[in-house]
Amino acid sequence: MDRTKSDTMHSIAVEHLVGGVNSPVRAFKSVHGNPIYFEKASGAHVTDIDGNVLVDFVQSWGPLIHGHSHPKIIEAVHEKMLNGTSFGAPHLGEIELAKKVKKRFGHMDKVRFVSSGTEAVMSAVRLARGYTGRDLLVKFEGCYHGHVDSLMVSSGSGLATFGIASSPGIPNDTVATTLICPLDDIEAVEFLFREHGQEIAAVVIEPLPANNGLLIQRNEYLSRLRQLCDESDSLLIFDEVISGFRFKNGSYSDICGVTPDITALGKVIGGGLPVGAYGARDEIMQHLSPLGPVYQAGTLSGNPLAMAAGAKTLDLLDEDAYDYLEQLGAIMEERVQSVLEKHNFPMRLVRMESLFWFSPGNAEPAIRADQIPKDAGTLYADVHRELLSRGYMLAPSAYEIGFLSTSHNESHILGFVEALDDSLTHLDWS
Repeated sequence: MDRTKSDTMHSIAVEHLVGGVNSPVRAFKSVHGNPIYFEKASGAHVTDIDGNVLVDFVQSWGPLIHGHSHPKIIEAVHEKMLNGTSFGAPHLGEIELAKKVKKRFGHMDKVRFVSSGTEAVMSAVRLARGYTGRDLLVKFEGCYHGHVDSLMVSSGSGLATFGIASSPGIPNDTVATTLICPLDDIEAVEFLFREHGQEIAAVVIEPLPANNGLLIQRNEYLSRLRQLCDESDSLLIFDEVISGFRFKNGSYSDICGVTPDITALGKVIGGGLPVGAYGARDEIMQHLSPLGPVYQAGTLSGNPLAMAAGAKTLDLLDEDAYDYLEQLGAIMEERVQSVLEKHNFPMRLVRMESLFWFSPGNAEPAIRADQIPKDAGTLYADVHRELLSRGYMLAPSAYEIGFLSTSHNESHILGFVEALDDSLTHLDWS
């Protein structure tokens, strides 16, 4: 696959952009070669500036559940654009999308729109602290909640510890209010609540961790988090920026049977435009300005183009769409797993409906970050290179997940399986 133009553009980009990119994982540092520069995209395919057409399983990292440039979404955005691109004032589109979100997330009485998933989680945390009058947060290794200072932390060596900053530029005093636990370790969480229960404002977790692999949690574990929060009058925040609207009922809390106090959303809710949201019951949301003292604002919050894209995306997510995504996912899971076993390749495919991940190793799929082999990226980089050369685009990181969209079809899946089989043969993993 010729990537001459992409390579040339990247050499220019590094002179003007940090690392040549505006988000680190795009830099292809953990896989072979330079990043690919896209020119256009439609449905399940992207076309780069060298003219290569690729079947895309990244789908802009999750928002495009109906694929690139869906004509009905494009039409909805175009119609709104004719009336203006940004108002900075109330409009009907905000109400329309809020109603659609509440319909699928029944624990939300009120919704506040923002411009990204990171902003949604940041605001949810501030609201939880303002509502409870407490400072401490509990978060989990392997859950990423955006680049919020208080959540950019890693743990120490103890059972459960105060965090230390995992990025320069974050004051120690900021992360000192964050407590870290391993996933799927009830004893560790119980320890934190025994020691600090009356100081804990909230527990924040991806109920389906999907930003450091797809780490499927036990429902019993999530239920215990709910119990501990109730016993200490702490709030439970679900970060469903990735998982939100990927399931028939829209909410992973419906699947696991655990109702959070606050949910943060992003990605699918914007249909490819920058949108985030958070919501909760009235009692909590009334603490948010302009009704209460917890301040949060945004110039582009509720942007009319983003509201239109999100509303049309959710309209298209009917039962038939979800059934179709499950059908494709089941075919992928069966066929890919068969190929991996055929070659005795040390990976397993983990899937939940339209989300999938190549879990490294031959053991049971990881459900905690520390269960992921340290050399996970080495084999993945080779597989990524081989699949890319055969016209299939996966995320350029072993820890990022893949996404199916309603624009994919069975031929895309079967072609991917054939390419994987050929790739592993070429890598001599028979």
